[in-house]
Amino acid sequence: MSEIAVRVDHVSKKFRLYHERNQSLKSAIMRGRRSVHEDFWALKDVNFEVPTGSTFGLIGSNGSGKSTLLKCLAKIYYPEKGSISYNGKIAALLEVGSGFHPELSGRENIFLNGSILGMTKKEVTRKFDEIVDFSGVEQFIDQPVKNYSSGMYVRLGFSIAINVNPDILVVDEVLAVGDAEFQEKCSQKFVDFKKDGKTVILVSHAMAAVREMCDHAAWLSHGELVAVGEAEPTIQAYLNSLNQGEGL
Repeated sequence: MSEIAVRVDHVSKKFRLYHERNQSLKSAIMRGRRSVHEDFWALKDVNFEVPTGSTFGLIGSNGSGKSTLLKCLAKIYYPEKGSISYNGKIAALLEVGSGFHPELSGRENIFLNGSILGMTKKEVTRKFDEIVDFSGVEQFIDQPVKNYSSGMYVRLGFSIAINVNPDILVVDEVLAVGDAEFQEKCSQKFVDFKKDGKTVILVSHAMAAVREMCDHAAWLSHGELVAVGEAEPTIQAYLNSLNQGEGL
């Protein structure tokens, strides 16, 4: 636990909020081609380290910057200031099944999605049966995924991502998908990850799940880091702030 899996080094991320876009050539000329906007800093000088082999929770109210930080960790966004460094291979599960093609079968999408997540065809073939078994959609594996229920869709997406076998797995609200049985399988998979010395970083609004799974946590509020450290006291401080009407 002494090694560092991820180092978030004074990260700041901004977005432009446009009040009035140029809707025509005339308006562009009148404004000198500039649209009226202001900078919104979604993350402000966030700084912490994630220990190797830990399950690390990102907590905070809506609009606190959790999802923005998660997308920075997943290399979807890049910060304006600061940097993020990694010790190992990273995989992200932010929108389950986002790489699926609706017209292709579950079988074909396993190979497609697996390749998007960085697996070779040989690796996907080797893990194919395990992916299908974990997802529980074997009966429909040769049907187009557009005919899948939402539950089947997310189960298959998660099953593929979890089998990429990364050193660091970044997850957004994954415990909210599927039924209770599948959520239990997901939780057990995270336990297995930890036993293998893997690192999991997750965002969840379910404090009971974070409390159960995470040993470390970072609390964000309005883009700023409020607290970071062991999960239990960090979660409790966050919950206390909600009860006092703060951090909303």
